[in-house]
This record gives sequence, C-alpha cells and structure tokens, in this order.
Amino acid sequence: MSEKKRSIKTLTDTSSKYLSNFLDQNDVLEFKKLIPELKDTWSKKQMFRTETEMRFSVLNDNRFPTKASKYWQSVREQNTHFENLMQLSFEYRKNDIEIEKLQTKIKEEKDIYEKKLMQVELEEKQFQKASMELMGKHRMREVSTWSKLKKELDDGSFDKKDVNVHQAESYRQRLTLQANAITPNTSYQEAENVLGQLNTLNRIIKKGELKITNQKKLSKK
Repeated sequence: MSEKKRSIKTLTDTSSKYLSNFLDQNDVLEFKKLIPELKDTWSKKQMFRTETEMRFSVLNDNRFPTKASKYWQSVREQNTHFENLMQLSFEYRKNDIEIEKLQTKIKEEKDIYEKKLMQVELEEKQFQKASMELMGKHRMREVSTWSKLKKELDDGSFDKKDVNVHQAESYRQRLTLQANAITPNTSYQEAENVLGQLNTLNRIIKKGELKITNQKKLSKK
C-alpha cells in the first residue's frame, strides 16, 4: 500500500475550511500553519508495540524465562494481531460499501441540507478509511515481527506442536524467580499464591502426574 493511499492530505485541507465554525480565527490560522506537521505526526505516530518493546517488555525474562515460553507467547501475540487484521479487513470492506452508497445518494439527493449532512458523513468515512489503512499497516508489522521472533527462538530444543509440553519447566522457572523476589513487604496473598503454585508444581512434577511427551526429563527439585 502506497503512502499516498494512507494520506489524509485532502481530508485535512478540506476540514480546515470548517474549523472557523467553532475555533477562533487565530486558532484556525495556527492550525493551517501546523497542517504539514500534523500530517507527518499522524502518519508516523506509534501504533501498537515496537520491536524493542516486544523483546524487553512482552517477552521479558521474568515472565517468560525459557525460549519455549517466549516462542509460545509470540504465537499468542501473532495470532491476536492476525485475527484483528482479518476483522479490520471486514470493517474496511463495509466502510468502502458505505462510501459508495453515500456517493450515490449525494448525486441523487435533492434536499440541500440532506446533501450537506451526507457529505459530512462521507468525509468522516473517508477519514476512517485512511485510519484503517494505517492501522492495517501496523497490524501487519506486528504479525511480521512476531514471525521474525519465532524464527529466532526456534532452536529445536522445544516442542512447537503442543504448548503444554514446555509449561511445567517454564512455569517452574517463572515461579521460582517470583518466590526469590518475595520480601517481608510482600503481601500474604501474593506470597501464598506464588508459593502455593510453585510447591504444587514441584510436587506434581516429582510424582510424575504430568503426562509430558517429547520433552527432556525435568530435574527433580
């Protein structure tokens, strides 16, 4: 998709004519001076997370201490953006049909006020169209970046077919980190929750209650 397709230049230029209806004249003049900057801001604003944020914030080592846990979280993140991208495509198509309908109605409408109202609605939907195109670009960026991260994490050391296989060890490492961070100031409920899960997990691993296949034998701590 070209940058021109996502541009709001025409919409911004058109809308600036009507700002005088509710802004002071000085504000209108200031807005017009800022139009180039505002277009640039709109096109480069951050939507969703950057790759930096994906790596250190989403896949942080405390919550996802193993490559397997990072990989499966990447699967979840990628799927979320894939589903949202597909839903956006349906909304985009519906919006396009609404634009076509309005364009036809405007040509046929005889009442001048109805025509004006429909023109405003048309411009609003054209802005929504540009916003959807920009959002789609960033959704696709997330889908693509999560694919890149999955490939980096896939070193052949864990099961990529069954999410359950890695969880006992990954959760044990995560809960151990949380348990080690408990201090006298940690609330009783928080400490009980962490230690309760960790102790239970260690017990069911030791007793072999988890039927795990295709996984290296877990150490019995």
